[in-house]
Amino acid sequence: MTVMPREIAPARVSDIVARWAIEAPDRVALIDAGKPWTYAWLNGAILATADWLRDAGVRPGDRVMLVCENGCAAIALYFATTSIGAWPVIVNARLADREIDEISDHCEPRLVVLTTASSLRAKSHAQRLSATSVEPARYGAIAVTALNEATTPEPVADAPGTDVAALIYTTGTTGKPKGVMLTHDNLLFVAKATAKGRRLTPDDRVLATLPMSHILGLTGVTLGTLLSGGSLLLTARFDPAFVFERLKQDGVSVMLGAPSFYALLAEYAGRKQLSPIPAPSLRLISSAGAPLDMATKSAAEAAFGLTLHNGYGITECGPSISLTSLAAPRSDCAVGRILPGIEVKLCDKNGQETPAGDAGELWVKSPGVMKGYYRSPEETAAAVRDGWFVTGDLVRLDDGNLFIVGRAKEMIIRFGFNVYPAEVEGVLNGHPAVARSAVLGRQVDGSEEIIAFVQPRVGASLTLEGLRDFAAQRLAPYKQPSRLRILECLPLSPAGKVLKAELLTLL
Repeated sequence: MTVMPREIAPARVSDIVARWAIEAPDRVALIDAGKPWTYAWLNGAILATADWLRDAGVRPGDRVMLVCENGCAAIALYFATTSIGAWPVIVNARLADREIDEISDHCEPRLVVLTTASSLRAKSHAQRLSATSVEPARYGAIAVTALNEATTPEPVADAPGTDVAALIYTTGTTGKPKGVMLTHDNLLFVAKATAKGRRLTPDDRVLATLPMSHILGLTGVTLGTLLSGGSLLLTARFDPAFVFERLKQDGVSVMLGAPSFYALLAEYAGRKQLSPIPAPSLRLISSAGAPLDMATKSAAEAAFGLTLHNGYGITECGPSISLTSLAAPRSDCAVGRILPGIEVKLCDKNGQETPAGDAGELWVKSPGVMKGYYRSPEETAAAVRDGWFVTGDLVRLDDGNLFIVGRAKEMIIRFGFNVYPAEVEGVLNGHPAVARSAVLGRQVDGSEEIIAFVQPRVGASLTLEGLRDFAAQRLAPYKQPSRLRILECLPLSPAGKVLKAELLTLL
């Protein structure tokens, strides 16, 4: 018989594992490379790692940079860092050397710790940084740089919940990455709200494909699952064959991923003639992290025989703001209703609320809103106004459901008309030979031209003429791309977002 978790209000994220280590020590918390870790075992690894960090010279308020991919070591290191009052700076090991160095230069970590046993990229970074191999706990070797004696710890907050529990650097799809300071209170609010919205229980086994370095992978997947007493099945890299095997054999009940993740799974299932996909325990699939289009939603639902749910969030809000209801599945691409405890309003460019029914820029007031951007008070003041976080996303509300229209800064004005890239991308993605697309605007002759980059499906035949005809039948003339480019592969972040900043360099 399943014992439902009682309502708890942990003060710090590290209390999550400690609680279950007492109440259900033998329950499986993590499965990594086929090996299960109980909550008691995970808690022991966290305590041992915390002792090692203290002995290494890490102080409360110090930044500890974790260069990692998903695995037991990354999770133990994260919780251990928070438990001693230090700030985890979680960085995806797949980032380039330059990106790693820029983050390190900005946050000035006391230590850089790299999960070398579970990540070849982390091992490569460790060699470049002359990191030393150590084995502080039960997860094998990691690497650590020399102690940074020059860095200064940040002040410890008076209330434990307002201390920073994660410093997440945004992926920088349209600009330079910023360090988002998220507190224990921020993360715990979102983890609890999303776990409740997804009806997570101790019986759930959640496939963790989103990287921990991505805020949704940290809060919605890792913290939400463990807060519910469930089990995380960890995977460092996306491999459709691995995912399908886990779905078939390992009792996976919940899976979250970016739209590109589901598009690739549906495509793989089609090629392997595996539809419906064998997943006897799967009860929930949900998309987040990037705009979902109808073509991807339809393909995923056909492949899995389940509704593809949706949600919306932003790193600075911890991230989740809305989820579609499990009790009322959507046939469209709405991102659902606002989570309890969160307020929103839609504003024009002057900060005035828009009339009911009109699209506007989304402002959010939530217990999940960040403490601020690290070492950037000016950017913080511009983003958070009287407690409202200005998301930069254009949305509309229809009967309480939120629909994403596009990014305010990405909106294209062509011949005096507003064009939202997400709408054009949705049409292009509906072409049977298109895997994904990205639409940008560029100033030209007092107006803007629409430029679309398109990635074809594997083995598909795609021509510019055919794509133009397809778009012309589905878009008003002013919305049709003035330039189309077919690329073998669009640049993606580790979380599956198209990196439009890189595409700008091709213009």
